[in-house]
Amino acid sequence: MQRLKIDQDIRPMSEFRTGIASFLKQVHDTKRPLVITQHGKGVAVLLDVAEYESMQEKIELLEDVQTAIAQINAGAGIEHNEAKAAILGRIGK
Repeated sequence: MQRLKIDQDIRPMSEFRTGIASFLKQVHDTKRPLVITQHGKGVAVLLDVAEYESMQEKIELLEDVQTAIAQINAGAGIEHNEAKAAILGRIGK
């Protein structure tokens, strides 16, 4: 995802209501999120669908890494050679 440009990517709700189509195009074209404010405070973020899906995949990967680290710390890990043998056994080599 592209970095937010403060002067271009933060818009009040009133502007968003009147220019939804142009803001959707902006988000799609720039791949940057759009922060929508109400009474001067951020209330929502508009993202391109592909960017959102990419973020979700990264979050899932990080959660898997955290789970693996917790399992290793709890003593549930196995040695490299043992893991390699198990995988090779599953694929028939």
